[in-house]
Amino acid sequence: MGTNLSIFPEYCLINRKILKLQSRNCNFHYFFSVKGLEITKICIVLRLHFLSELTLNTFIMDKKRVYTFGNGQAEGKADMRNLLGGKGANLAEMNLIGVPVPPGFTITTEVCSEYYELGKDKVVELLKADVEKAIANIENLMNSKFGDVENPLLVSVRSGARASMPGMMDTILNLGLNDEVVEGLSRKTGRPRFAWDSYRRFVQMYGDVVLGMKPVNKEDIDPFEEIIEKVKEEKGVKLDNELEVEDLKELVKRFKVAVKEQTGQDFPTCAYEQLWGAICAVFRSWMNERAILYRKMEGIPAEWGTAVSVQAMVFGNMGDTSATGVCFSRDAGNGEDLFNGEYLINAQGEDVVAGIRTPQQITKIGSQRWAERAGISEEERVAKYPSMEEAMPEIYKELDALQTKLENHYRDMQDMEFTVQEGKLWFLQTRNGKRTGAAMVKIAMDLLRQGMIDEKTALERCEPNKLDELLHPVFDKKALKEAKVLTRGLPASPGAATGQIVFFADDAAKWAADGKKVVMVRIETSPEDLAGMAVAEGILTARGGMTSHAAVVARGMGKCCVSGAGAINVDYKTRTVEIEGITLKEGDFISLNGTTGEVYKGKVETKAAEVSGDFAALMDLCNKYTKLNVRTNADTPHDAEVARAFGASGIGLCRTEHMFFDAEKIVAMREMILSPDVEGRRKALAKLLPFQKADFKGIFKAMDGCPVNVRLLDPPLHEFVPHDAKGQEEMAKAMGVTVQEIKKRVESLCEHNPMLGHRGCRLGNTYPEITEMQTQAILGAAIELKKEGYDPHPEIMVPLTGILYEFEAQEKVIRDAAAALFEKEGMEIPFKVGTMIEIPRAALTANRIASRAEYFSFGTNDLTQMTFGYSRDDIASFLPVYLEKKILKVDPFQVLDQNGVGQLIEMAVDKGRSVRPDLKCGICGEHGGEPSSVKFCHKVGLNYVSCSPFRVPIARLAAAQAAIEEA
Repeated sequence: MGTNLSIFPEYCLINRKILKLQSRNCNFHYFFSVKGLEITKICIVLRLHFLSELTLNTFIMDKKRVYTFGNGQAEGKADMRNLLGGKGANLAEMNLIGVPVPPGFTITTEVCSEYYELGKDKVVELLKADVEKAIANIENLMNSKFGDVENPLLVSVRSGARASMPGMMDTILNLGLNDEVVEGLSRKTGRPRFAWDSYRRFVQMYGDVVLGMKPVNKEDIDPFEEIIEKVKEEKGVKLDNELEVEDLKELVKRFKVAVKEQTGQDFPTCAYEQLWGAICAVFRSWMNERAILYRKMEGIPAEWGTAVSVQAMVFGNMGDTSATGVCFSRDAGNGEDLFNGEYLINAQGEDVVAGIRTPQQITKIGSQRWAERAGISEEERVAKYPSMEEAMPEIYKELDALQTKLENHYRDMQDMEFTVQEGKLWFLQTRNGKRTGAAMVKIAMDLLRQGMIDEKTALERCEPNKLDELLHPVFDKKALKEAKVLTRGLPASPGAATGQIVFFADDAAKWAADGKKVVMVRIETSPEDLAGMAVAEGILTARGGMTSHAAVVARGMGKCCVSGAGAINVDYKTRTVEIEGITLKEGDFISLNGTTGEVYKGKVETKAAEVSGDFAALMDLCNKYTKLNVRTNADTPHDAEVARAFGASGIGLCRTEHMFFDAEKIVAMREMILSPDVEGRRKALAKLLPFQKADFKGIFKAMDGCPVNVRLLDPPLHEFVPHDAKGQEEMAKAMGVTVQEIKKRVESLCEHNPMLGHRGCRLGNTYPEITEMQTQAILGAAIELKKEGYDPHPEIMVPLTGILYEFEAQEKVIRDAAAALFEKEGMEIPFKVGTMIEIPRAALTANRIASRAEYFSFGTNDLTQMTFGYSRDDIASFLPVYLEKKILKVDPFQVLDQNGVGQLIEMAVDKGRSVRPDLKCGICGEHGGEPSSVKFCHKVGLNYVSCSPFRVPIARLAAAQAAIEEA
């Protein structure tokens, strides 16, 4: 180590910790600065009392950075995923439970942090001794030598964060080869083609990942693939495996020339130079664009970092007794309890995952299903496309036994990678598999029924937001019968997708931003396509199987995907796709059925999804554990019916203003607003009353027996009046006044800051006749339904209360109007009067307001606006910068700010219940369906949350999880 530290004035940062260390000779302070996601400045400073030379060892705490595994032993285990990443922890665990794993070692996630803090050279210096010792351990177990010409050890270098990020970071295989070592490998194995195939793969992968050999333009293919295609054309062959040894040598030669020309660097020949380049490239890949985007999508913190696992290579490309594959202990698409997967004979693992070659099925039943979809006869299938179960029965038997062992050990569906080298099976990875929302629910409920997990675990295994996928539309069966099938591929990720064809990720993002629905069409996807996949309705690929990058990522994102549609020919340069003689261009519509693998021409109509029995069983399980009720925000009977079908226990917010925009109603509403006196307003309100009553009847009927919380008119009046000349002319004619009078009145309603202006209870107190009419409509509808045998439970909510006296004035109008109505109808009906808490002052004086209000409903949208001082309509202008610079961790309008807004809510609940112990409290903003916000609401003792109808199941699951976590 021995590197001398320079002396600088003041303070020092190391290892993300501010420390003050004192010794007899010196006093150290550590600090650091960050800009966005990049470490921009590192200062290492010593304030010396006496001049002395100190080395890096003096400052860095003695800690373990490298953990070895192999031969049934391991320094790590499954519960060390935070330190070793998911891959490293599971490699260690598999060793400990007797699964055959090639020996290796894992460099911890903490070193990734050090890489960004200290830089490459310092990290290599820190790791050098430990890595060399770990390599020696692999050499001993594999009886070979790293970098040796006659008996070479080759290794793989892979990433592994604590949360699975499939394909987002980088991998290098066959590391340790050079022009001399490849000849030694050829002599040792007696397989020159295997040796040179491994070498060309290594140069290709290392050149891409470490040296940055990328396509110059997005229309171009990979520069190495371009060379391969040219050599195949020269040799008159179509497939990679038809190339001879001399052809592979020519490829390596041309690859190296291309690397030199494009990067200016010679390809490294020293094994350790290659190793350090690969390790640091994996650390660098933690901050590549696709990894950053994926972390944002999945909510993975940037500070977690990635581990690096280095393993002895085992080879699936050593002939017909070798193979590589990916398998799942259950179906990741629909959750079926059926072992499945894909394999390739004489190939390496990246061939399967990258989708470059379309692999075959592992199980016989999987192969038969595949053949049926592809229209291949059983005779042809057996002859040309046999499953592993048929082609390698002994290996299959061992693989099946080990996948069962791993699922039983982890008690969850496993996603596994394996290699067969000359008849010996090796496992390279296992992890809890990514799955669709439907598969997530089915697997959890099946594992519960099979006694592998308990009820609480089943609930905790389900991600609330993924339930949204179960509620996505599906194709209408009648429309499907009339749709033209263009081709069939593999049903890689279920769902229905219709959209315009795009070929590139950046175009997909632009089109989607313009409101267009797009389907991304690729030869095969790579991690670089993530931004496009994220916004696409669906993904269609020409190559790749059920375990390809496209399939795995699409399932994880809940996106419809059809992969391996071999009949399609994609031309990036002309931006066209030819399917069975039909040419479609960018912008044309196609539809994908991710459940069957069918591709249709044009648009196919969709309908609402039907929830499954497992989904209903999961929701019943939620009811068993939840303490927090889930209501819905609904303004129409249809929305109320949908929400009730999803298990909503009532309506937490019914916005009356949304009822005024129908043609007949808006005229009367405008007449009321533009009338110059009370008499004119009452006349117009009398026209509105029957409309409002009919609207409320429909909603109360849909929610029979459940509470319905109706918010009185909230928006400022200028939102309802005509601002265009034509609309003002029509209004003047209808009211029998001049256009100038209408124009003047409209202008008088305009406000500089309407969000804080004449709205909410301020309207009701200025124009009490509005509150009076709405009260009569709400309670009149309830009375009529009561007479018809229904059981309505109306709640009337005063919006935007900031002062007790505002509420008292509105409450008096409501109760007086109710008393008059009850006397007229000769019938009373129970109802409650409450208020929205959406102004910070209301939260601060909640004890006073609760002396009159019977319930609180927190309007977290406006409460967030007023607490932060952010406009919800304008925050987009600076939010991306705030998120990038970590000023804000999340968008506060999507995820409740628990430290600020949340404290106001908690304070208001406590203050309110100190006066009224039975005070009902809920929230009705957008946060009501966001899982972490729901859990906060449970923690502070709210009675309910309210959200949009399709978020109700999500909120119910989050509420149940909150109760389980608290127990």
